[in-house]
Amino acid sequence: MTTTLVFCGVAAHDTGVARAAEPAAKTVVMMEPGDVTDVADAFDDDNDDDFDFSVGVQFEYLSKSARILRESAIFEPGLTTGGYTSRTLLVGQYSEVTSRLTPRIDIGIYKDLALYAKLPITISNSRKIDAPDGAAGNVDATLGGAPGEQLFGLPFKAPSRGGVERIIVGIDWGIFNQARDNTKPTWVFGVEAQLSAGDAMNPCNGNLPDDKACTHPGDIDRSGDFTPSITGAGGIALEAEKQSKPSAGITDGLVGLQLHTLMSKRIKYIEPYGGIQALVRFRQTDSGFNLSNFAGTLVNTPPVIGTVLLGMMVHPWENREEFGRITLDFRFQGEYHSEGRDYSELYDALGSSAASSLRNPKWARFKDACPGGNCTPKSVVDTGSQKAYFAGLTVVEPFGSYRAASSITWRANTYMKVNAGFGVR
Repeated sequence: MTTTLVFCGVAAHDTGVARAAEPAAKTVVMMEPGDVTDVADAFDDDNDDDFDFSVGVQFEYLSKSARILRESAIFEPGLTTGGYTSRTLLVGQYSEVTSRLTPRIDIGIYKDLALYAKLPITISNSRKIDAPDGAAGNVDATLGGAPGEQLFGLPFKAPSRGGVERIIVGIDWGIFNQARDNTKPTWVFGVEAQLSAGDAMNPCNGNLPDDKACTHPGDIDRSGDFTPSITGAGGIALEAEKQSKPSAGITDGLVGLQLHTLMSKRIKYIEPYGGIQALVRFRQTDSGFNLSNFAGTLVNTPPVIGTVLLGMMVHPWENREEFGRITLDFRFQGEYHSEGRDYSELYDALGSSAASSLRNPKWARFKDACPGGNCTPKSVVDTGSQKAYFAGLTVVEPFGSYRAASSITWRANTYMKVNAGFGVR
């Protein structure tokens, strides 16, 4: 459920003192489109509006649940016949609850041209994976890694996260405005930058003591210090020599660039609209994405996200002289995520695993397989190259999602409006 409380301020105007010889003052009425395509103004002589400035705050409560399935070749009823693999082995039930507060400010800089800034603040974020109901299951098959390993235990929970997620700064330009030219729709184009602000997320196990819940990916034994006795083939030390004590973090450690365009057309009491947006993200130097750009890594960039939005605003009541309005908003949103390395539902569980197959490092480069023409079978791993430690990020295949939502907005007057809504993805 999303609840929004917005306060919009408009500059007061000096109307002077009316005299008998002067013409009657022009009546200023509300001309703005619905909130979806509304852009703050400045120096707007057409509507006697010198400057627009609005401050708002939005509260969101998000609840997510999903079934985690795993490919299996177990010969059992309902799974496989032993001759193929399927994704029907239930690992656990994932759930995530987030409370978020987002202040926003809009500043008009010219006619239908505005700057805006948002600061998403996560009040709390909790994640857990519960064991399947009423089934002890085959633990080796469900949670097993390499022979003799268990990737994680159930039930699993991550520590609660919170803090400033990112800083968002953008600009919107109203290419067309139906209030200025009623032969054209209202068309808005915008660009925004999304900058991670807090500590990047680190995989953590909330079932462990506080001093071991979040540890450096290179701290294999979770001791908090470099342990030279943990060695691999040839006596090479496996742990990272430089280790820091990470926090659970809250940001994704990415820089995002979003392009969006929206169009609406007011027809009496209804205002249908539609739009598209694209989000491209790039990794920062202090995020786990840096450990993925090594030889043999096929996918090392975050997914690109494309969104299509269709909806309709209904205005059953308006008082344009007093800038009052009630708006009902019904929308459908579809998203496409390309293949990419990202945070999945198993991020904390796999990233904090004690399994050697995940905990031990990989190396950044490979050696020549046939030095001097000698092709005797041997390891081609260059153990003198940089060590790469698994930090919970996994390659996520392309997928799509859709969301249906509705909301109601009451604009009391020039200076205040309140919005409440509900959506299902």
